[in-house]
Amino acid sequence: MIVNNTKREKNTVTFDVTLDAAEFESYVNAAYKKAKGKITVPGFRKGHAPRKVVEGMYGKDVFYDDAMNDAAPVAFMFGAGEEKLEVVGQPAVEKFDFNEENALVLSFKTDVWPECELGEYKGLEAPKAAVEVSEDEVMAEVSRLREQGARITPVERESANGDVLNIDFEGFRDGVAFAGGKGEGYDLELGSGSFIPGFEEQLVGMKAGEEKDISVHFPAEYHSKELADQDATFHVKCNEVKEKILPELDDEFAKDNDCDTLEELKNGIRERMLKSRQEVADSAFEEVIVNKAAENMIVDIPQCMIEEALDNKVNEYARYMSAQGMKLEEYLKMTGSSYELFRERYREDAANEVRTEVLLRAVAKAEGIEIAEEEMESEYADLAAKYGMKIEDVKRAIPEGDMRNQMIHKKAAALIAAAGVPVAEVNETEEAAGEQAE
Repeated sequence: MIVNNTKREKNTVTFDVTLDAAEFESYVNAAYKKAKGKITVPGFRKGHAPRKVVEGMYGKDVFYDDAMNDAAPVAFMFGAGEEKLEVVGQPAVEKFDFNEENALVLSFKTDVWPECELGEYKGLEAPKAAVEVSEDEVMAEVSRLREQGARITPVERESANGDVLNIDFEGFRDGVAFAGGKGEGYDLELGSGSFIPGFEEQLVGMKAGEEKDISVHFPAEYHSKELADQDATFHVKCNEVKEKILPELDDEFAKDNDCDTLEELKNGIRERMLKSRQEVADSAFEEVIVNKAAENMIVDIPQCMIEEALDNKVNEYARYMSAQGMKLEEYLKMTGSSYELFRERYREDAANEVRTEVLLRAVAKAEGIEIAEEEMESEYADLAAKYGMKIEDVKRAIPEGDMRNQMIHKKAAALIAAAGVPVAEVNETEEAAGEQAE
């Protein structure tokens, strides 16, 4: 095969691949062998007619279409490899022809990874939230841990707010029991807000063995249309009253939570919350800075890349819906939408994702960012540990090329963010005051 007449216009490349007569003949003969079993010729058993005879009946070029269909993908891959093209989208055969030597000439057209001109990507400014954790927030987490460690003990007294009642109940509307309104042996913490407003409050003061009817009104926004904004009566039997006893807030409580002292526990909570919030703030800052760098870049994105990213987003959503037990088609019908409208909703996001990917690859190339094999193995090991998988299974799920690209992009984004300049966030009141002062 010979590649020639290569031309590039923006992100579209055209080139010719010539197969000499012998090469093309091999594809024609292969097409004949593939088809001959279906060919019937008078005087020959089905599938045994010689090629010359078949060509004599149907024309010399009877197998040319099949031969070209088989040859085209191979010829394209050869040409793209020779020209070192990074193909995106689906290539097309623009035309084909035969020269004087009966050689086949295929003309291809394909989009390729876009060239871009990087703009400013270092020293960009973006607001970054100040990270802090209040004492009240630390104590709220301590309270949550106390709730987890609470002991539940039966008591022989009237129930009070905060107690746990074991109840049987059944709901009626206009004297008729309704679906989903019955429960037995249910543990309900009074004051938790687990049931509709007015239900738990009326159980305060009940004793074990006592039964009573309570009246409630379902909220207008209740999920069941049949019950929304409706009056109902519940017959409730209290089986048991249990008191929740919280652990003392002392060093013994801290030891139950893997700390030596209460102060150590509180400091650990504060550090974890600060770390988590710092990661969120860093991620948000990085996203804004990278988006700014992408806006500064000059590039013409092939439409096929956006369409492919759009397909991926829609398919990802469809998989999510399927995991929830609903097909995308059912969701669209339920929401009165169409596939086309749903798809268009994500077009801008898809375009931004592609633009960011082009930016990060260009920055990585400009900065000479590479990924060492040890880094790759470490990343695979971390993912395996995180998801409880074998490294071999992670490698099958994420091929080496994909993993390397992800890590390169991550490094490039981190480089852009590290060179960014955080500025204090300005709230709307301060901004308005500044405008008035001007």
